[in-house]
This record gives sequence, structure tokens and C-alpha cells, in this order.
Amino acid sequence: MDLHRHPEPSGGEVRTAAHLADALEAEGCSVTRGVGGHGVVGVLANGDGPRVYLRTELDALALRERTGLPYAAQGPFMHACGHDLHAAALLGAASLLARSRPEWRGTVVLVGQPAEETLTGARALLADGLYERFGRPDTVLAQHTAPLLGGMVAHGYGQPVLAGGVGLDVTLHGRGGHAGAPHLTVDPVVAAAAVVLRLQQIVSRECAPAEQASVTVGSLQAGTQSNVVPETASLGITVRALTSAGLDRLVAAVERIVRAESAASGCPAEPGITVVSRSPVTLPDAALTAAVQEAHREALGAERVVPWAPSMATEDFALYGDAGRDVHGCAGIALGYWMVGVVGPRQWAATTGANAAERLAALPPNHSPEFAPHLPIALPSATTALTTAALTALGRARAVPTRPDDAG
Repeated sequence: MDLHRHPEPSGGEVRTAAHLADALEAEGCSVTRGVGGHGVVGVLANGDGPRVYLRTELDALALRERTGLPYAAQGPFMHACGHDLHAAALLGAASLLARSRPEWRGTVVLVGQPAEETLTGARALLADGLYERFGRPDTVLAQHTAPLLGGMVAHGYGQPVLAGGVGLDVTLHGRGGHAGAPHLTVDPVVAAAAVVLRLQQIVSRECAPAEQASVTVGSLQAGTQSNVVPETASLGITVRALTSAGLDRLVAAVERIVRAESAASGCPAEPGITVVSRSPVTLPDAALTAAVQEAHREALGAERVVPWAPSMATEDFALYGDAGRDVHGCAGIALGYWMVGVVGPRQWAATTGANAAERLAALPPNHSPEFAPHLPIALPSATTALTTAALTALGRARAVPTRPDDAG
């Protein structure tokens, strides 16, 4: 609850990182702070065996919370994507693993990653020598909250779990002037509006009907007052697809349209187009997924483990595997990734719909100011899911305790 009450933005996770580091040290981990920015790395060594990384995110979103929770954040930021729950589950797993050392052998590396929301944190950690300093992993594991019923987990089935994404900043250059003499100006706002409308045709007219892809203009900024034609207009654009080739095609289409609309509007200078972030498709290792999925069935019950269709959400977790070889230089690292449900029984009962899919669609999704995981169910199941997966990757097949007090 403390983490939820005090969220911090990407790149500013000072308090959150300190809280995580202190808690990991209390569990007997050897902790290094300030990795790749505000990153935290805790090492729990327990003899020879596999090296398994567990990753959580630390950052929050620029949203003002509207959940009404007694521990709701009061400022301009909010944990609207469950990163605080991820961190709490990681701490629970660290506690369980530390207290059950006789049951496993190997090394667990617990990673608190900053700046996931900007898709820059994983690359920063790896560029700061994460694997060189703390050892090449055999396996890297992570999980993410989703609008599923609390207590459930969902795994992919041979397809990407999450899309890849590219973020672009675009600047259109006009010629500013008086609103009463528009013929003496080149209005970048009109050019930007044309770009926004034209971009909507990429998915509908340049992608196959069965292809999952999206193009989103998340921000459009121009001008300071209504009677002045501004000099520039800026757009923040995100494209997403389930293949690297698809991403490249979408980015090329965006660039083509921006340049064409700029020219059509008579802009006096070429538009500025900058790729500010890129995240690969998240495709977990098939064999590891099957093993973790079976372990989750045993630990949580088969009825709580369901399939997960590819989602257009994106993140930078894939960089810890082969997709990040340009940064860490390693190959053959198995990635495990699954979704955990956070919807409580009262919240579920308050929704309406003809079927479960319609009722789930009516719930506040991730990135909503009303996103509110049901902690009494979601946190214990997320902790169990992560601990179970870690022990599976470490080679232990026995039953797993579900609470720190159960570990002995």
C-alpha cells in the first residue's frame, strides 16, 4: 500500500527504489543500487545451480487517481498499471525463497527496473552491465496485471503475449502569424490535423484484416493562445504490431504520411521525425511456458490457469532475451511471462454484460485512473505464481508455500 500511495514517474523512482532495496536487504539479499538509473538488483545466492532473474517495474503513470481507495495516491502520478503490485509480489517471492533455501539450489537475481513505461529502463539496465555484473541468466521471469478475475493467471500459447511498439515524436514546421491574416501564415495545426486523420487509414487500408496492429496519436501540442497561428505542432505517435516486420512497415507508413501532409500543407521546412523508443515483441519461451503453466496448475488449481490471446499492450521485457543481444551480447536466455488477474468479487458482481468477455470489457483497464487491483486475492496469487515459476526454473518440483509465514 505504501508503494501505491507514493508513486513516482519514469526516471524519478528514488523513493520506490530505496524501499525495494531496503526490503530486499532485510531478506538477506546482496543489494546494489543505482543500476541503469534508479535500478535495484538483489542477489540471493544458494550454491551451484541455475541463475534465475525475477523482474519487477518501479515507475508509475502521469494520471490522477480516481479509485477512492484509502491508500490512493494524491498527486499527479498513479500506479495504474500494477507495478506496485508486481513489486510487492517480487518481495513476497524473495521472502519465500530466502526462507526455503533447503528446497532449492542456484542463484536468484531480483531486479527492480525503472522507466518501463517509457520503454527505456530494460535497455538502460543492460547497458549498465546487468548481466556482466550479476551473471548471465538461464531464465528471466516476469508477470503483469490484467483485467482478469483475481486468483487467475493466463499464459500465451505459442504466439506473442504482447506486441512490439515504436514511439515517435513528430514536429511539423509552419509559419506563424496573426489569426486575422491566415493567408500570410502556414498553419501547422491544420497540417497536424491532416496527419492525424490520414494515419487512421494505415491499419484499415494497409494492413490485412486479420493482422493485429495499431497506430495511436497520444499527444498533439501546438500554440499558446487562440489568436496566434503557431510556428510548430508536435505529435506523439505510437505504433504496435505482433512482428518486427510489421513494426517496420507501420513506422515507414507513418513517416511517409507525415512528410506528404507536410508538403501538401506547404510547410517551409521538412518535418522532424524521431524514434524515441522501440520495444520488441514479447514471445515467451515455449518449453519454459509449458513447465511454468503446469506448475501454476498444481499451485493455484487448473481452473485458475487460462490461455492468453496476443495483446496490443507492449513493454521492454523482451530485451532481457535474444531481442536484446545488441546490448547484453548473450543468446539462449529463456524468457517466462504471464498475466495475473486483479479483479475482485464485488467489482465483478457490479459489472453487467451478456457474457464474461463483455463484463471484463466493462471493467476499468490498465492505464485507467480507476484501475484498482483487489489486493486480498491478487497479491497472494501473484506472489504464489512468481515463486512457483522461480522454483520451477530452479529445478524444484515440490509444492510451494503461498505465504512467507508458511516457508518455515
